[in-house]
Amino acid sequence: MHYMKKIDHLALDGHDLELFLAVLEEGSVTAAATRLDLTQSAVSHGLNKLRRIVGDPLFAKSGRGIVATAHAQALATKARALIDEMRSFAGGVTFEPASAQLSLTIAANDFQRDLLLPRFFGHVAARVKSLNLRVIPSQSPSPAMLRENRCDLMITPLPPVGIDIVQKRLLRDHYVCYYDATMRAAPASRGFYLAARHITVVYTDNERLDFDRRLAANGFHRDIAISVPSFTGVPSFLRGSQMLASMPSLLASGVMRGFAQTRIPLASRTRMLAELPMFMVWHQRYQKDPAHRWVRSQLETVAATAAGD
Repeated sequence: MHYMKKIDHLALDGHDLELFLAVLEEGSVTAAATRLDLTQSAVSHGLNKLRRIVGDPLFAKSGRGIVATAHAQALATKARALIDEMRSFAGGVTFEPASAQLSLTIAANDFQRDLLLPRFFGHVAARVKSLNLRVIPSQSPSPAMLRENRCDLMITPLPPVGIDIVQKRLLRDHYVCYYDATMRAAPASRGFYLAARHITVVYTDNERLDFDRRLAANGFHRDIAISVPSFTGVPSFLRGSQMLASMPSLLASGVMRGFAQTRIPLASRTRMLAELPMFMVWHQRYQKDPAHRWVRSQLETVAATAAGD
C-alpha cells in the first residue's frame, strides 16, 4: 500500500486519536468500536484517515487479531499528550456540573466497584447533564494504567507508586472472618482459625490479597481449600460448609449478607494485619483540572457515606 509523502498535520482530529488509542489498547477494531459506541466502519474510516496523515499502516494482522506497528507504539505517547492538551484547552478554568457531559473510566476490583461505584454513578448522574461510566478491573494496579490514560481514576487498597502518581485515602476498612453459623461456631482462638480450611481470592493475574501476603510474611500459614478470582465467588462455596473466609467487613451488607462474622483471632497483631485502607489514585496531569477535581470530591462524598453505613 502506498502512503502519500505530504503530511497535512492540521488534519489531525482528536476523535481519530481517541479511536487510535482505543484500538491500540483493545487490540481489536470491534472491541474499540464497542468501547467508543461507534460502528466498526467509523473506526476503520478514522484509522485510514490517520494512516494517511502519519504515513504508516499503524496496525498489522496477527492471527485473529491485530498488533500495533513500532511506529504506532511510538505515536501512542504523543497521542495521549495531544488529547490531554485538547482537554485542557477546552476545559477552561471553571467547571459547571449542570451543563457537563462526562465520560469517565474508573479502574476498580469487585469490592470497591460494588461498594462505591453504583452510588457514585447515581450521585454524579443527578448533578450533571449526562454521565457515561466505564468500569475496568484494576487487577494488580500499575502506574502505566494512569500514565497511558487507560483510566481517569483508580480505586485500590494498593496504590501504585510513581512521582507522577497522586493518591488520597477514601476510607478505612478491615478484614473480618466470615462463616456459616448454621454449620459451625466462630473460631475461638488462633489455633482454631489456622487449623480450619479457608476460601480466599486470587485475581486472574495471580495477585493475592494484601491480607494473605501479610499473613504469610508474618509466618501464619493457612490451609487454602478454594481460591476464586473475585469476592463475589466466595458465598456459594462458604454457604453450607465449615470453611472460613477472611474478607473486608464492609462486604457484610453486600455479597456476604447472611453470614456470621467475627474478628480474626491473631492476638495483638490482628489490628495491623487486618487493616484495609482504600485509596483513589490519579495521574498528576489531572491534579488541577476543574472537572477532575469535582469528580474526585464527589467520590470522596460517596465514600464517606458508604463507610458510615
